Amino acid sequence: MSIGTHPEVVGKFLSTLPEQDDHPYRTGPWRPQTTEWDADDLTVVEGELPRDLDGVYLRNTENPLHPALKNYHPFDGDGMLHIVGFRDGKAFYRNRFVRTDGFLEENAEGGPLWPGIAEPVDLARRDYGWGARTLMKDASSTDVIVHRGTALTSHYQCGDLYRTDPCTGNDLGKEDWRGAFPSDWGVSAHPKVDDRTGEMLYFSYSKQAPYMRYGVVSDAGELVHTVDVELPGPRLPHDMAFTENYVILNDFPLFWDPALLEHNLHLPRFHRDIPTRFAVIPRRGDATQIMWFEADPTYVLHFPNAYEDGDEIVLDGFFQGDPEPADDGLGDKWQRRFRFLAMDRMQTRLHRWRFNLVTGQVREEQLSDSITEFGMINSGYAGRPYRYTYAATGKPGWFMFDGLVRHDLETGSEERFGFGDGVYGSETAMAPRSGSDAEDDGYLVTLTTDMTADASYCLVFDAARVGDGPVCKILLPERISSGTHATWAPGAALRRWRETDSAAAAIGL
Repeated sequence: MSIGTHPEVVGKFLSTLPEQDDHPYRTGPWRPQTTEWDADDLTVVEGELPRDLDGVYLRNTENPLHPALKNYHPFDGDGMLHIVGFRDGKAFYRNRFVRTDGFLEENAEGGPLWPGIAEPVDLARRDYGWGARTLMKDASSTDVIVHRGTALTSHYQCGDLYRTDPCTGNDLGKEDWRGAFPSDWGVSAHPKVDDRTGEMLYFSYSKQAPYMRYGVVSDAGELVHTVDVELPGPRLPHDMAFTENYVILNDFPLFWDPALLEHNLHLPRFHRDIPTRFAVIPRRGDATQIMWFEADPTYVLHFPNAYEDGDEIVLDGFFQGDPEPADDGLGDKWQRRFRFLAMDRMQTRLHRWRFNLVTGQVREEQLSDSITEFGMINSGYAGRPYRYTYAATGKPGWFMFDGLVRHDLETGSEERFGFGDGVYGSETAMAPRSGSDAEDDGYLVTLTTDMTADASYCLVFDAARVGDGPVCKILLPERISSGTHATWAPGAALRRWRETDSAAAAIGL
């Protein structure tokens, strides 16, 4: 079975991971890759690739080359960007390690230099100067977005934004916003791009007061606005949301234990007696315009969308019914150790908050009984009223996606597709059909790790008919590591930025 007409091995990296590795997030579906590929004219093994699917699907994930200094956590691995591009009924694939400073130094050293999330910070073998803003190596392995025609990868504990050509995979260095990048704090994962304005909205957080900062980058790539958001102490925000006129930040009662933090120990605790707080700020507002709203205690990793409804702001996210699941003795040692990553243990359900800007009141409601997370939408509806969220289901007890769900927020109905035994997907991006005029007029794109076939595929679904299964299945050159966050970049938008880019033209974009 051919992987395509022009497969090319771009480069291989030497891994120093132990040969007899038993860590479940470095083996099996999470087995790291060491090869970078270019593969053109990928083979469609089932169905037919739609000719009106035009653009690039990008997925970032943790892909460790070296063992941990002591205890590996699934969020510690080096960033690897996967790219699948579509145009005129054809598809290509690229994958590249994100060339972070830490990645390059550890490869030169031939082993690990910095601790991960589950390790003491004093294990660091080299002082690179990240200590003021992060606790670990900035792996840029969490998220990926596209702003001004360039892919930007990011890390969930703040750091640099690394630039990659979204079509060729070429490394473009760090983002600097014309010298205004906040090098003291860095930028957190999950900055947001408003397709209608071209702006990028971001947040940063720190162990130093005022503990949070919000900023706006224009469609010209200039940092045009920042505001400090004072918090009671260091917090662990993971995502944000925006509407046409506001941004929504958060102060959740899951944060480092203050007493332990005084001894440089970073152990998160869920404080059940402290309410959740949301900060609503005009997109170009100052600190005096921040409105705080209190809600039920929880933690939320991801918010699919928010929008304005009269005097209210509507925010949708995945409410955790149990942000700190107890060790009940069920499952093996790995399931118990990483129970904080399993959707079924955290009880993640789609939830809605309504913030009344006049009265200051908050109303909450659960939108679904289903355990789902990692919801994505048609990005053209970001910050505006919308109807559909496309979310992942999780394998019980594990940090792996075993299917997807189309949530209809108007009717409450859900349409599902399970990937099958031993098959695990990625965050599913919504790709509007070329010339589409409806929210669900398009396709869903995801990558799978198929343990039964020892292969990986790109699956494409009709966004309006998820339950029918994929309309096509495309073979990738190698079985890829399981992973999470992804994004979609429309081909027409990329071409507007790349009219003079011969490299993009050479691969059909």
